[in-house]
Amino acid sequence: MASLKELKGRISSVKSTQKITKAKQMVAAAKLKRAQEAAEASRPYAARLAAVIANLTAAAASGGEGGPKLLSGSGREDTHLLLVMTAERGLCGGFNANTVKRAKQEIGELRAAGKTVKIITIGKKGREQLGREYGDMFVDHVDLSDVKGNDFTEAALGLGRELARRFEDGEFDVATLVFSEFRNVLSQVPVTRQLIPAKPPEDAETIDLKGAIYEYEPSEEEILETLLPRYLNTQILSGMLESAAGEQAASMTAMDNATRNAGELIDDLSLQYNRARQAQITKELIEIISGAEAL
Repeated sequence: MASLKELKGRISSVKSTQKITKAKQMVAAAKLKRAQEAAEASRPYAARLAAVIANLTAAAASGGEGGPKLLSGSGREDTHLLLVMTAERGLCGGFNANTVKRAKQEIGELRAAGKTVKIITIGKKGREQLGREYGDMFVDHVDLSDVKGNDFTEAALGLGRELARRFEDGEFDVATLVFSEFRNVLSQVPVTRQLIPAKPPEDAETIDLKGAIYEYEPSEEEILETLLPRYLNTQILSGMLESAAGEQAASMTAMDNATRNAGELIDDLSLQYNRARQAQITKELIEIISGAEAL
């Protein structure tokens, strides 16, 4: 059994750790509110833009036009580019590990189908975890450590331009974003979202024209040429905001659990300390009584 001094030291150490986890929990809770508001505010815009793209795509298809390359694709699906989005920091439970696990699943399925896979990591933790096994597939990395608050606009625009350039240069045929979608404080679900060729969600709202025929000026293809880069940037920005909200929620939950566990450990150690102290006092009393009787 540990001595009283050792138990007292452990209790003091765990109490210090508990103060740290409690402070980090409060910081994450404060950041979560702003991150959640930013993620939720971006959803209506992203959904409306997806609906516009879906309707223009349908109109262009009915007119027999193939559409811009960002929409029609390269005509092949041989090379896939995965953008794996994780956090810059740890201490957020299984948030990063779950996203990396989803990315590994996607990589495994693509390689099994004979596809060439390239990876761009967004966030330090994803690069660290994937680099051990798939480092030879890395083609770029996006550092978000300098982003202040939830202002990911410049990072999203820069990544969008880089993706469009790489696609035009023929470096890949399909680009897919892997990130954790924020559902609520307790649920962040790893999902995939195809960015190039642009593929609006199947549940995107469509407009019922009720048989009416619309003529677009300029043409649907010219409108799509302008909107598709914006759609690409919007999808990337939306993913960053969702991931940031999920990170703070996971961090808050993990730190809350750590604080509770520290409290339980302190209770257990305090009980052990009190028992050891009581046993020591009893032993000393017995020795005193035995000595008095011997006299």
